[in-house]
Amino acid sequence: MRQHIFCLVLVSFLCMHLHAQEAAPYNQNASYEQYMAYQQSQVNNSRNTKENKDKSKVYQGFSGGVMVHLGYAFSENPEELFRNGTLKDVSNLPSTGVNLGIGGAVRFHLYQHLRLGGEGHVSTMPLQKSGSNLRTAWGGALVDAYWTIGKFMPMLGCVVGGGSMRRLYVPTDDVKAYAEGDSVTIYNASSTKTAFFLLDPYIGFEIAMSSRLHLLFKVDYALAFGKSKSLWTQNLSMSNFVTPSGPRLYIGFIFNHDRK
Repeated sequence: MRQHIFCLVLVSFLCMHLHAQEAAPYNQNASYEQYMAYQQSQVNNSRNTKENKDKSKVYQGFSGGVMVHLGYAFSENPEELFRNGTLKDVSNLPSTGVNLGIGGAVRFHLYQHLRLGGEGHVSTMPLQKSGSNLRTAWGGALVDAYWTIGKFMPMLGCVVGGGSMRRLYVPTDDVKAYAEGDSVTIYNASSTKTAFFLLDPYIGFEIAMSSRLHLLFKVDYALAFGKSKSLWTQNLSMSNFVTPSGPRLYIGFIFNHDRK
C-alpha cells in the first residue's frame, strides 16, 4: 500500500513540474532558452518551406531594361564593307570603324537559372566625314543561364533572330565640292540594304543595386549570315558571313520583378 502511495505522489510531482515548465518558461533561464530556440526553429522551418515552394515554381518573375553599346567592327577590305559593285574607287574607304547604339531586352525567369525573352538593338558605324555610315538593326529571341551569388549575377546566353544592314556611301570629293559652292548633283552616292540571319552569343553579369534595379555589363560577338557577295545574287546563305562584325560592350539598367 505504501508503495502505491509513493508512486502516485512521484507521478503527481513530475506532472506538476512539467506543467510549471510549460506554463512559466520565463521563470527559469534554461527553459526560456529552450523556448526561444524552439520558436526560432519554427520560424526557420517556415522560411525553408516557403523558399522550397518558391524554388519549385516554374515562373519566377521577369526583368527588362535599356542598354547602350560601344564596339569595334572590321572587314577584310572596303569592298567587303560596302558590298556594292557599282562603286568605282574604294581605295580611300576604311575597312574598320567604331559602332555605337542603343537597344533593350525583356526576359522571363523560369525556375532558378533559366531566362527566355527577346532583345533588339540599333547600331551605327560612322565612316569618313562625308556622312557615309553603316547602320545595323537586329532583334530576336534570347535564352540565357544565370546564377545568383549575393548581389553578383553572372550570365551566359545567345540571341537567335535576324536583322538588316544599310550601307550609305557619300563620296568625300563630292561633299567637298558642294561645300565649296559647286552645286553639282552627287551622282556617286550609293545606298544598299541587305538582310541577314543572326546568332549572337554573349557573356556578362549583373550587379544588384537594389532588389528592383540591376546594373548590367555584357560583351557579345554577332555572327550574321546573309546575302552572298555577288550584287545580283539575292538568296540568303548560311555560308556567307556578313561583315563588318566585331565585339561590342553593353552597359545598361535592368528593372527586376521577382515573384516572391
